Amino acid sequence: MFGFFKIPYPVNETTLQYLPGSAEKSQLKSKLEELKSKTLEIPLIIGGKEVKTGNIGNCIIPHNHKHTLAVYHKAGEKEVAMAIKAATDARKIWQSYSYNERAAIFLKAADLMSGKYRTIINAATILGQSKNVYQAEIDASCESIDFLRYNAYYMSEIYAMQPDSGKAEWNNIEYRPLDGFVFCVTPFNFTAIGVNLVSAPAVMGNTIVWKPATTGIYSAYFIMKVFLEAGIPEGVVNFIPGAGNVVGPMALNSKELGGIHFTGSTDVFKGMWQTVSNNLGKYRSYPKLVGETGGKDFIFAHSSADLDVLKTALIRGAFEYQGQKCSAASRGYIPSSLWPALKEAMIADLKQIKYGDAEDFTMFMGAVIDKSSFNNIKSYIDYAKNSSDAEIVFGGKCDDSVGYFVEPTVILAKTPDFKTIQEEIFGPVLTLYVYNDADFERTLELCDNTSIYGLTGAIIAQDRNAVKIAFEKLRFSAGNFYINDKCTGAVVGKQPFGGARMSGTNDKAGSYLNLVRWVSARMIKENFAPPTDYRYPYMIEK
Repeated sequence: MFGFFKIPYPVNETTLQYLPGSAEKSQLKSKLEELKSKTLEIPLIIGGKEVKTGNIGNCIIPHNHKHTLAVYHKAGEKEVAMAIKAATDARKIWQSYSYNERAAIFLKAADLMSGKYRTIINAATILGQSKNVYQAEIDASCESIDFLRYNAYYMSEIYAMQPDSGKAEWNNIEYRPLDGFVFCVTPFNFTAIGVNLVSAPAVMGNTIVWKPATTGIYSAYFIMKVFLEAGIPEGVVNFIPGAGNVVGPMALNSKELGGIHFTGSTDVFKGMWQTVSNNLGKYRSYPKLVGETGGKDFIFAHSSADLDVLKTALIRGAFEYQGQKCSAASRGYIPSSLWPALKEAMIADLKQIKYGDAEDFTMFMGAVIDKSSFNNIKSYIDYAKNSSDAEIVFGGKCDDSVGYFVEPTVILAKTPDFKTIQEEIFGPVLTLYVYNDADFERTLELCDNTSIYGLTGAIIAQDRNAVKIAFEKLRFSAGNFYINDKCTGAVVGKQPFGGARMSGTNDKAGSYLNLVRWVSARMIKENFAPPTDYRYPYMIEK
């Protein structure tokens, strides 16, 4: 490379609106019908080659669970070993690519997703993950594209961070990739998380073994096809759907493991961390662990809150994408002076919410992801129905006869430690606790201490002093804190995302902070005038 190549400063992808009569609406509807008309066969992709094991699983439509979209081949121990070897073998060629060559691949992937693949990936996300058209657009298209463009840019910014040099010396830092492959484990709920968890380490020169969630394989496969079409070399990204209890142990027990990029449950991440700790003697270096896990995210209202702002933040924060966001509002603290009016306003709006077939563009909500999730959410609703310490204010209906549908549900907890205000549910269930206005500060402390998590939260207040008090008392309660807004909707490059406590390592996806985790720096000092005598001047005596 002869020259410093400047990676363009990224601009967030424009969100298409899918208005009546628009070309994008017509094209998306056609693509939905096209994808539904055939059953796709999804292979593993190892070393750039398709691999079929014959051990088959199904990708179904959550809002129409009798419809099979695809069959996918599951990786066994043999295939996991093949993927690790492919990633290990590809390291040498991938590390020979200059930063601009790596960036070019991911920038091309972004343009492919913005263009020819946009409709495909949106349709796959609507069908495979039951997202409405807007949720699919902002996730599968816009956020994915933003991750690709911003990650490439942040890479160049990190490389430009260099130390000062003194007289007759030149100091540099080489940002090497990790000494081993990165194991990427991605969830179902955001197609874009799969894009980021894979592309962030890869753009920094690492090779990848990628295990997508079983319920997210359909859209993940199309993402893998984008990477291949963009020109990523064979073996840099290896796509291996399969059972976690097969793929995980093989990856974590490999001496070639360099790092883990994970989004999923807190318990799974704890287990992975424990396994890595037990295996430290096997590895070439300490693996880097980056994880974003659970949340019990809150919206805290002060008596000065604007009622319409509060109502909208609660409904959008809790029920968009069926509450299946790690950032979703799942608990709210409401002053008693606002509760009667808020209750009436919320119920009026909730009665108008449509939930059902995500392919119907009039729907606000689709189905929850699968039978297991449906049963889990229903168990919490049933618990609240049967408890004297709670009241179902709205909703509570569950029906899995056609799809896994759960009505948007609001629970009023009579105690601040009620089960549904403490435990992560990951569904369209919002638990509210009404407090006395005079107990504002004490209730902030309750909010801080009630949950083991620390991902997102919001304060809704017009009184600036109340905002200041909440800001201080909830400092460690949320890695992403919102003032007069819902607690979801972080935008790449604008609100870097991540939380601490039991919500993860807080390495802030969508910023340079995440990218810098995927390098192992080497300090290089070149001395232009090296000493030629071991003696120092202080040793001279007259």
